[in-house]
Amino acid sequence: MTSIAGIALALMALVYFAYRGASVLVLAPLCALLAAMFSADAPLFASYTQVYMKALGGFVIAFFPLFLLGAVFGRMMEASGAALAIAQGIVRGLGPRHAVWSVVIACAVLTYGGVSLFVVAFAVVPIAASLFRQAQVPRRLIPATIALGAFTFTMTALPGTPAIQNAMPMPFFGTTPFAAPGLGLIGAAAMLVGGGWWLSRRASAARRAGEGHDAHEPTAPGEPSAGTTARPGMPFAWAITPVVLVIALNYLLSVWLWPALDTSYLTQPLYGATTMQAVRGVWAVIGALAAAIVLLGALWWRAARIAGAPGVPIQAAMEEGASASVMPLMNTASLVGFGAVIASLAGFSLIRDAVLGVAPGNPLVSVSIAVNILAGITGSASGGMSIALQTLGATWLAMGQAAGIAPELLHRVIAIATGGLDALPHNGAVVTLLGICKLTHRQSYADIFVVAVVIPLLALAAVVVLGTTFGSF
Repeated sequence: MTSIAGIALALMALVYFAYRGASVLVLAPLCALLAAMFSADAPLFASYTQVYMKALGGFVIAFFPLFLLGAVFGRMMEASGAALAIAQGIVRGLGPRHAVWSVVIACAVLTYGGVSLFVVAFAVVPIAASLFRQAQVPRRLIPATIALGAFTFTMTALPGTPAIQNAMPMPFFGTTPFAAPGLGLIGAAAMLVGGGWWLSRRASAARRAGEGHDAHEPTAPGEPSAGTTARPGMPFAWAITPVVLVIALNYLLSVWLWPALDTSYLTQPLYGATTMQAVRGVWAVIGALAAAIVLLGALWWRAARIAGAPGVPIQAAMEEGASASVMPLMNTASLVGFGAVIASLAGFSLIRDAVLGVAPGNPLVSVSIAVNILAGITGSASGGMSIALQTLGATWLAMGQAAGIAPELLHRVIAIATGGLDALPHNGAVVTLLGICKLTHRQSYADIFVVAVVIPLLALAAVVVLGTTFGSF
């Protein structure tokens, strides 16, 4: 019982101090050692160097290329004007009459193509503010609209998304980014349709009440004044091409090319004594993002030459993206190390048995509950998933095999489960988005809660029921 008390105290300390703004790089190892102090069989220094650091290093080895390439691609999309061109092109196509759907689809296209949600927020907020003003939709709905397009179905449900939440289960389950595509599409459709219906209903109710868009509200960073539109750096057709390449090449590499090659050399100790099934998903995302970066650089250079620009800061954008990738990577890796220490403690076996005992024989329910709770506690989808996979990933896989549940189904359920309680008020993305929009939790969080918490949880329940009934498809 002392060990369980230590684990509970460590989790509470992690949540409290993270919410207060403490660095996870410092906080995670300290909280892990705090939990170890309450366990008689966990020597502190060994827990730190042999458990915590080993798990942290393993995560960095496995996922550093994804964080690096994703951040570089996102920064180049932003600096080249490609992200802005895509957003403006979609908005022009649908028009002010469909303001909510225009913003949702613009965010979805960008995030599904591999652009960071933070880059998307900065690119789309000015466009959304101008569009909502024209359509007389309340500004307070902008954060929820962006959250629906960037934080939900494109992050967790759509098959093939290069988001880290879709990549992390692959080494554990030997799956690809396109795991359980049918169920993923159903879950994504439920989130998109449900969230879009809610926001459209809220916008219509505001118009009927005469609320409209307050022209005296403060503008967001970079927001154009009414009636003006920022000019993108390249044509829409050019800007969308790298995004399409990420999705298409991701599929071709993971499903066709890598499995067709002779990779028997992977069984050698030099290459980790692994198999193509274990690495093809990560390799596919790496290859797709790398190719997209090369293509985007060429298109950016060509667009600049046509416009007569004196120079193209491709190197600067790549360096900025590379630097920006380090902190998210290390924060998530630190939480992985925290989870490894917790899993090594004697008291964790009781917690594990309690979680797994919620629905004996059906790991899908256990996955859904555990991941949501951990994502809610940490305020992070990737943080909650990292702890869950580190502590229970192998157990869920074994339970799934025993119950005849495909690894692909486990992958999709655990990915979707990260996108529920993670969006509670203390979530970093929620706080950042509200800050960009210059709105408060009181003004806008209720709608974020509906589209990013309630509806994704309902979609998760539907996927679990369908997966349990019909299996993976």
